Amino acid sequence: MILSGLFKDSFAASRLLKFSTELPFIHANQSYQIFSLIENPNGFICNTMMKGYMQSNSPCKAIWVYKLMLESNVAADNYTYPILFQSCSVRLAEFDGKCIQNHVLKMGFDSDVYIQNTLINMYSVCGNLGAARKVFDDSSVLDLVSWNSMLAGYVLVGNVEEAKDVYDRMPERNNEMYGEALILFKEMNASGIMVDEVVMLSVLSACSRLLVVMTGKLVHCLAVKVGIETYVNLQNALIHMYSSCEEVGTAQKLFSESCWLDQISWNSMISGYVKCGEFEKARALFDSMPDKDNVSWSAMISGYAQQDKFTETLVLFQEMQIEGTKPDETILVSVISACTHLAALDQGCVEDALEVFRGLEEKGVSTWNALILGLAMNGETGERIGRKLVELHPDHDGFNVLLSNIYASKGNWVDVLEVRGMMRQHGVVKTPGCSMIEAHGRVHEFLAGDKTHPQNEDIEHMLDEMAKKLKLEGYAPDTREVSLDIDEEEKETTLFRHSEKLAIAFGLIAIDPPTPIRIVKNLRICNDCHTAAKLISKAFNREIVVRDRHLFHHFKQGSCSCMDYCNHALQKVLTHNGWLNFPTAEHEYKKRMPLNPNRRILTS
Repeated sequence: MILSGLFKDSFAASRLLKFSTELPFIHANQSYQIFSLIENPNGFICNTMMKGYMQSNSPCKAIWVYKLMLESNVAADNYTYPILFQSCSVRLAEFDGKCIQNHVLKMGFDSDVYIQNTLINMYSVCGNLGAARKVFDDSSVLDLVSWNSMLAGYVLVGNVEEAKDVYDRMPERNNEMYGEALILFKEMNASGIMVDEVVMLSVLSACSRLLVVMTGKLVHCLAVKVGIETYVNLQNALIHMYSSCEEVGTAQKLFSESCWLDQISWNSMISGYVKCGEFEKARALFDSMPDKDNVSWSAMISGYAQQDKFTETLVLFQEMQIEGTKPDETILVSVISACTHLAALDQGCVEDALEVFRGLEEKGVSTWNALILGLAMNGETGERIGRKLVELHPDHDGFNVLLSNIYASKGNWVDVLEVRGMMRQHGVVKTPGCSMIEAHGRVHEFLAGDKTHPQNEDIEHMLDEMAKKLKLEGYAPDTREVSLDIDEEEKETTLFRHSEKLAIAFGLIAIDPPTPIRIVKNLRICNDCHTAAKLISKAFNREIVVRDRHLFHHFKQGSCSCMDYCNHALQKVLTHNGWLNFPTAEHEYKKRMPLNPNRRILTS
């Protein structure tokens, strides 16, 4: 390029510089040699060199390049200042950050949301929450990242009151219109409109929710093209997206190659391994963390508990106590769950549970739910507490639904109708089950009993085919999942029109093998759908992945990766049939779980 004179072309030179800064085996000083030979570097070229120094762990030199920009009268842009604020954050150089903030005001970039967010983060990291809050309060443009940055800052210094204040005042931005967000993004990209980091973060969040990894890869490519792929927030979002979509290898590659890792990076990677069931890798990464926070401990402890690794749950909790880390509500719920399954409580009676409950200063929804379920098992008292909760919070959908289910499980349909009547009277609406599946670049949504899909006729035919094959596999509908006073035939019909079954039927039609059928469910997958999905994967020789609100379920050749979760069949036998004789319960359990006849049953 030098011999041909092409190096004098700014665009060609900028491409070469960008290429050299991105290669890990080329030292930043060698990239600077290229930079120094460019006669008239523009803002993009200077930004590229600054990012190169940031990637090579030389944040001071990024500031030095900015000084060269000022001396050469090269105009900075809205991509320049986030790099500089990141440099200040890494070095805890608050004074430099204040100087650069003055430049931002002078150049008129104070209305750029991404610049404001990195400035808030810089002050927060440096411990100056007053300055961070002033930027936050004075900003005319705030997005969800702004609120989260301010919230994280208060949490970082342990200022609980201010953190609660920010959290309570956060606007409701997350309306779960993920499919619509992706459609809008594709239209935006097709129109040639430049996208920034804020847009990419939002789109990656939607991709994670919908498990649409191809769209996520498109965003990743765009980030590389724009030159912001090394920004730590974007890298964290990419790690989370790839982990959520089960491409944990790609997430690990990003994590390993990143020069700048923060606490969120480590936690995202650990959570990714946990979600994919790779606990050995998750634990190895967890043990090598330089600093562990509550999120780190929660990811491991909750992951162990959700996968029935109850002994590991308690061992890790003991380690947490030894290190002096204070557990939060999520961790305690997981630990108590493990204690319950291992019968590890020295005193586990109802009176003690009530005493602990009454002693809590703040009672969250999960705390009330735990009490109701615990008391219900001691006589599904739980009914009386449930009624009291509905009286205190008549507009709470969770309390009403839980009480209704307690009555339904006992066959008390009169009281079920009474609760549902009260729900209608107070305008309480139960969150409907919704399953989403992507096919050919489009996200399809199904509600329970849905008949509005354009391919409904084909779906109905496939449901009939599924029913025939399931019958041959020995499938018997678990009608106890239907909390309605209707005959058994109607219950079976209702069960077979659950949203996840509709999505599976559509997937069998629209997605050719060997591509897995990937489904996202907004609620927990019911036991009947779980059983059906296992048998469908065997009968149709298809891999099915369902991510419900708790964890991933990988169905393949008649089995599921979750190992049927929390001994559901045994719990059903003991609580619904009232059998206290363990040999009888064990016999029923093994009869209902023929795929894992030797599975260990945890007993008290």
